[in-house]
Amino acid sequence: MSSTESLPTDSVTRIYREHHGWLSGWLRKKLGNSFDAADLAHDTFVRLMAARVRPSGGDEPRALLTHIAKGLVVDHWRRRALEDAYQAAAAQLPAREAPSPETRALILETLYAIDASLRTLPARTREIFLSSQFDGMAYADIARAQCVSLATVKRHMQRALTACLITYQADPA
Repeated sequence: MSSTESLPTDSVTRIYREHHGWLSGWLRKKLGNSFDAADLAHDTFVRLMAARVRPSGGDEPRALLTHIAKGLVVDHWRRRALEDAYQAAAAQLPAREAPSPETRALILETLYAIDASLRTLPARTREIFLSSQFDGMAYADIARAQCVSLATVKRHMQRALTACLITYQADPA
């Protein structure tokens, strides 16, 4: 098997039969409910099918499944926190200004995409962007707080805003 091929289906089937129950239980303990655990167990095996590595046996399949599932759990909690923050902000709006359920879903999908895009940026760029956009800080205040020049803040903001624009153009809500 070359390093660019996916895991053979029969290997995934065997791993699924041998480890799905264990993985679902592990995820249930991490997440506190069986519904999210079932979804993430499914997603774990989908990712395993697309993986470019092949577990050889022993405890290695569980180690690989755990590695994949941990990343999915982190993404799950990040998405949940983002959704909770949006829902809390939307709840503060007067009823006549509250977005429809469809609009809320589109906004959340856009926020997920922007969050994913921002996570690819360097930490300082993210910090500067969040300070500006969510804390409402002026560029000069950010420059002082970060001990960088105003030009540096502007460069980081341009980079972050470009990433958001590219994300939006790729998948507009």
